Amino acid sequence: MPVRVVTDSSANLPADIVEELDITIAPLHVMSRSGVASTAGLTALELTAVYARQLERGHDDGVLALHLSKELSSTWTNAVTASAVFDDSVRVIDTNSAGMGLGAAAMAAAKLASRGASLGECYEAAVDTLERSELYVYLHRIDDLRRSGRLSPATALMSSALATRPIMMLKNGKLELAAKTRTQTKAFIKLVEIIAERAAGQPVFVAIQQHEAREAARHLQTTMEAVLASGSSYLTTDIDPVLSVHLGPGSIAVSVVYSQSPDAELSTAK
Repeated sequence: MPVRVVTDSSANLPADIVEELDITIAPLHVMSRSGVASTAGLTALELTAVYARQLERGHDDGVLALHLSKELSSTWTNAVTASAVFDDSVRVIDTNSAGMGLGAAAMAAAKLASRGASLGECYEAAVDTLERSELYVYLHRIDDLRRSGRLSPATALMSSALATRPIMMLKNGKLELAAKTRTQTKAFIKLVEIIAERAAGQPVFVAIQQHEAREAARHLQTTMEAVLASGSSYLTTDIDPVLSVHLGPGSIAVSVVYSQSPDAELSTAK
């Protein structure tokens, strides 16, 4: 039986892909108290139960677990705790990621698993995809993310002071300010410029994830299709409700998987 691939709902994977590749999604939690939404990661007990079920399904061929950045949630730490119960049968990747970069890594591993690849081979495929991935976030407003505590005070202050439409980037698992813009149009132009430069003329996979911003997401994809290399592929999906609580309405997350690591590309260019 194949290796089982587990991720959480922050991967933003569409349901048809989840079904096709037989990926297991562990949903993160959204709670509401007095009308105010809050979120919680997966507990070690919950993850232990998920991994045990998947090991049983895979006849102990192994489980590969990919969860959102440990800088954004307690889920990764709890996943490591849960995996210790199963010795070497469960491998947890320190992804430093979220969104469809995480989803793309799960997809790469699941495709190999379906062909009978080993746990180690699936692990390497996922890590390779993560190393070639970046996540950018366009925020219509920064208020929700600032209240969530997912920004450092310095970054929150800079974003508020300098940018009414900031572009954030997930770097080393943390959200940092990537560009400051004044309008949505300028933000999209800047975002496409950044991605095009880092793609260096090579095809890329782009996943546009939106929350109450479908028309803006369509416009962004049209702009990307006109600029990025032919052969690039695109996917549009909704942002997971847990991430939506922190990013707020009107937000768009863009996950990019490059043909090679963007850091490697920058090193070559020096």
